[in-house]
Amino acid sequence: MAAVQEMARLQRMLFEVEREFVRTATTFIPRVGEVELKYLLCQHVWESAGHARFIRERGREMSGFGKGDSVCESYRTVFEEAIRVDDPLVGLAAFYQILKPALLSAYRHYLEATHHLADWPSRKLVEEFIVDEKRHLNEIEPYLEGVEAGESGERFKGALDSLGGWLGERESTPLPEDFKWIGKEIPYRHPETCNRGDYPVCSSAYGYDPAEFPIVRSWMEDPKTDARVIRLTIYIWLMMELDAVDYLATVFYDTPDASFDMHFDLARHLWDESRHSAFGYKQLPKFGVDLSKLEHSLELYNILIHMSPPERYAMMTMEFEASSFPTKAIIMDRVRELNDFEADTLLAFDRNDEQQHVRYGHRWLPEIMKLFGEEGPVDAFVESAKARFNELAKTHGTKTPHSLPADERITGNTLLKIAGVA
Repeated sequence: MAAVQEMARLQRMLFEVEREFVRTATTFIPRVGEVELKYLLCQHVWESAGHARFIRERGREMSGFGKGDSVCESYRTVFEEAIRVDDPLVGLAAFYQILKPALLSAYRHYLEATHHLADWPSRKLVEEFIVDEKRHLNEIEPYLEGVEAGESGERFKGALDSLGGWLGERESTPLPEDFKWIGKEIPYRHPETCNRGDYPVCSSAYGYDPAEFPIVRSWMEDPKTDARVIRLTIYIWLMMELDAVDYLATVFYDTPDASFDMHFDLARHLWDESRHSAFGYKQLPKFGVDLSKLEHSLELYNILIHMSPPERYAMMTMEFEASSFPTKAIIMDRVRELNDFEADTLLAFDRNDEQQHVRYGHRWLPEIMKLFGEEGPVDAFVESAKARFNELAKTHGTKTPHSLPADERITGNTLLKIAGVA
């Protein structure tokens, strides 16, 4: 069984690398400003979670893969080192110019080391993952043009070289005697607010004054509101789900001892939210909305980052998403009046995904609570999280001023004009 156990050992190492990529690459999502880069990172995280899942399923069929989902300290230390950079693009350069190419090399090494017929099921998985890894490197390239990992990258490369590559497939190079692990000395902290690059920002896009806010709450359920305005409003609402992308991304890093199954579902949840945001991001310009005039609301991130991971997750799944269904049902009915097949399709998938996210909440919130020593009924915890959220909102909920004056930014009154009903 030695041959089987050796291949299972390598598979275990590949699983751990992919899993740790998912946990740490997500820290860059709220830190980078380019919207489409956030979307791409969410896609890569989801695909990497898929790699890890398939490797684990195959590995469990083989003797020697091991039980549990833990990641060895040596791998975790390298990834921890790579996220502690001031410039998130430099950090991404380290991931995509050093750590991910090393993973690609590790997958290629696996193909060379295993038997083409005896280990055929594993080979077919690895061949697919190689295609994905090469695509990941190509897809990220435009966002890292002119960016180098530099001196920091040399540190990360040295740390990886000390392992001899992810699979120990090459000769290891000892670290210099004076090498210090920054990750062991400086705790990582999520940013106080999320980065939106050159886009204008504000505290909230939701309100009741059509001269102030683009999403006018009273209009969404008012039968007198023109369906064309409802369609524009829901696309803005969907685009603003980018805030969910930013704050959900923080939960991965904060739960290093969570089961991989939880992180797998969180990765799917994250990718879903990025797609929902992209629904609005892609559709709004088609209707004449200038995205450079549409302010991004930062309120939810600014509040939730001051809450514990279980509180963040509770607010997201059991409050924000669970409470959105009645209003979104009305909006779906109204948009259907327009005979817009694309809009109907996007809203239907959004609704389906959000229902799944609430199911994730019911499944995983109790587990996250346990990780942080939270005892007692889940319902009581959710109520306490809501109360704390409301208290924190007084301090952190209105701290982002409008980037643009009212006569320049997109408001409800602007949407009336765009829809042709003003």
